[in-house]
Amino acid sequence: MLDQGEPEVQKFDVEPVNAAHVRQPLYAARQKVFPKRASGSFRRFKWIVMAITLGIYYLTPWLRWDRGPFAPSQAVLIDLQHRRFYFLFVEIWPQEFIYVAGLLVMAGVGLFLITSTVGRAWCGYTCPQTVWVDLFLVVERAVEGDRNARIKLDQAPWSGRKLMLRTVKHGLWLLIAAATGGAWIFYFADAPTLLRQLFSGNAPAVAYITIGVLTATTYTFGGMMREQVCTYMCPWPRIQAAMLDENSLTVTYNDWRGEPRSRHAKKAIAAGQKVGDCVDCNACVAVCPMGIDIRDGQQLECITCALCIDACDAVMDKTGRERGLISYATLSDYNTNMAIATGGGAHPVDPGLVRRADGSFSDRLAHFHLRKIFRPRTFIYFGAWSLVGLVMLYSLLTRERLEINVLHDRNPQYVLLSDGSIRNGYTVKLLNMLPEQRTFKLALGGLDGASMTIVGYDSEEGRSFAVPVEPDRLLTLKVYVKQDVADVKPGSTDFRFEVHDMGGSESGAYRATFNAPEGSK
Repeated sequence: MLDQGEPEVQKFDVEPVNAAHVRQPLYAARQKVFPKRASGSFRRFKWIVMAITLGIYYLTPWLRWDRGPFAPSQAVLIDLQHRRFYFLFVEIWPQEFIYVAGLLVMAGVGLFLITSTVGRAWCGYTCPQTVWVDLFLVVERAVEGDRNARIKLDQAPWSGRKLMLRTVKHGLWLLIAAATGGAWIFYFADAPTLLRQLFSGNAPAVAYITIGVLTATTYTFGGMMREQVCTYMCPWPRIQAAMLDENSLTVTYNDWRGEPRSRHAKKAIAAGQKVGDCVDCNACVAVCPMGIDIRDGQQLECITCALCIDACDAVMDKTGRERGLISYATLSDYNTNMAIATGGGAHPVDPGLVRRADGSFSDRLAHFHLRKIFRPRTFIYFGAWSLVGLVMLYSLLTRERLEINVLHDRNPQYVLLSDGSIRNGYTVKLLNMLPEQRTFKLALGGLDGASMTIVGYDSEEGRSFAVPVEPDRLLTLKVYVKQDVADVKPGSTDFRFEVHDMGGSESGAYRATFNAPEGSK
């Protein structure tokens, strides 16, 4: 009983804590994934892709391309010192960066095209993260064994054998990572020369820093983080959902055929129970490099590498069932096949009964995705991709390899000479964009009664000059243009600086102005 002076305590009904309302951690601890080696057509295709992509990356800097004595002979070179990009017979200058932008546009549209047709094929086969993780897994299996052996080793206490195996594995990973960083810097300098400098200690400091950074990132992303890079760091899994539709191919578990799954199908059938083709062996889970179960449906983590298809097909072969329980399929095909298998009803029937009752089951469940891939959306993507490529190709084949740029002197804008003539000063820049020496004819176009002189040239004044320009160089000239007093017009008069390749057909022009006092004749 409360005293008169004590306040009354108000009681509240407290609801039990709902587990769904408990604040969940922002980051989850990584669950180690030990993918089993798969075998089959998709795994063989991934081996081929890995060999091609790694071969291109590591070998390209060593390919040679003869461009003459005044240009580098490396087939692919990003020459930052001279601000050039060489790709076989193509040479890109800084002012031609639009071609690089065009390639990026083509890459983006091409990625949209691939995703809308065959899903995340880029992620599953050619993404650098996927390729290097595959390479690191090859080393891991060679050193520590396949899935069960690696799991057992990971759970075992530290011993001399475990320490040795881990040291060998991580040492090989670091060698691969260092080779990755080393190959990258060879794209920015002559590869043989830079290689000698690296081992002699004479290479630029930025080369060693770049190798160090790329070694660390490749080792961390490919060896230590693996699937976490795809799940948490890469934005494409989230973007690609907008690129998919009901006619996009994705790796799909056909649950209308596999469910209900059972490991003891004969006993279940004898007991009068319905069973599907899935024997719940978890082979698809064991080979998945992302550690997911494709039977749970489409998931953010799935990179559509199709290794689960190989694993499941192998099990279907052993159990005498038809392949394709897990397959590449579109949502449209999935719905069609499910309707066929269920007879249009709400409850699935035994796929085995359907096959026995109708020998044309495979024909009835034929895939229609090849026909559906070529649809308006993909035609639009392919058309845009092709258009950008054709425009760039035409521009590359028809571009001029000389340029002229003119800057009028700002102070003074003109000079009145003693004989009454007017003189203007200009800075003329002639760009030779070929790796060979050329002679340009620089001439005046228009401006009657005018002549020019070039500082540093002993020849007399005239309306044209033959100017030699070194290979792949910009030549800057100081030019004075003089007009006789009889031809001078007050104010500004337009004329042209014209340039022509005396050994070829290329030419160019730049419109300039000649200034005179307003009170002139």
